[in-house]
Amino acid sequence: MTIDTPISERQAPARTHREMWALGDYAAIAEELLAQLGPILVSASGIRPGDRVLDVAAGTGNVSIPAAAAGAHVIASDLTPELLRRAQARAAAVGLELGCREASAEALPFGAGEFDAVLSTIGVMFAPRHQRTADEMARVCRRGGKISTLSWTPDGFYGKLLSTIRPYQPTLPTGAPHEVWWGSEDYVSDLFRDHVSDIRTRRGSLKVDRFGCPEECRDYFKNFYGPAINAYRAIADNLDRVATLDTEITELCREYLNDDVMQWEYLIFTARKR
Repeated sequence: MTIDTPISERQAPARTHREMWALGDYAAIAEELLAQLGPILVSASGIRPGDRVLDVAAGTGNVSIPAAAAGAHVIASDLTPELLRRAQARAAAVGLELGCREASAEALPFGAGEFDAVLSTIGVMFAPRHQRTADEMARVCRRGGKISTLSWTPDGFYGKLLSTIRPYQPTLPTGAPHEVWWGSEDYVSDLFRDHVSDIRTRRGSLKVDRFGCPEECRDYFKNFYGPAINAYRAIADNLDRVATLDTEITELCREYLNDDVMQWEYLIFTARKR
């Protein structure tokens, strides 16, 4: 199956964002560490056989694949075609089929009310314009349909990691809201309040036992995670700043690593389209 590329997504801001996520190997992170999050959101959303599901900022399919396994008809959308191709390959390996569409979360190329459920796991939180993204998710969801997101919380490990690298990133739009705000109950509820009813939120944590020491954790993100690579590239000529960022990430990893186990807190938001 081919991946459609709308002309509007060839614009420079989207291209810059897409190129950042193509750095390193986000597929490895998604599949080695984050795959458990997809089934959690699919379960929280009550996906049923025959549902028309859109996975926004789908990455390598952590939500799309379990939704398809539940019998839904799924379209995975993402800015990064390399990740969508990986999602299709993963689905095919277990006998499932996904529709894929290269698209910005801020300008979804679908009709109003086209889907029974619109989901995103640690995806839409990275779109620069939060309200526009929320409005688009609501627009393409039918009345009575489910809108669900899973996002890192500001006070959890991953939220703090994003806050640590944020000042070093050169490609953030001026005045862009912080991505971790999606992990705040009041903030994400306010984004959707004009569109939805039956708002529910709950926190959970992802157990990660991948790292034996803080330095290993730091180097994993430094080598594989696009936003971290982007930050380090921006300061590569300033060894003092590189050393400072190394120390900041190492100490954050040390804070959350206990007996070789970390807990990464997230927030699940679900609501019904009015």
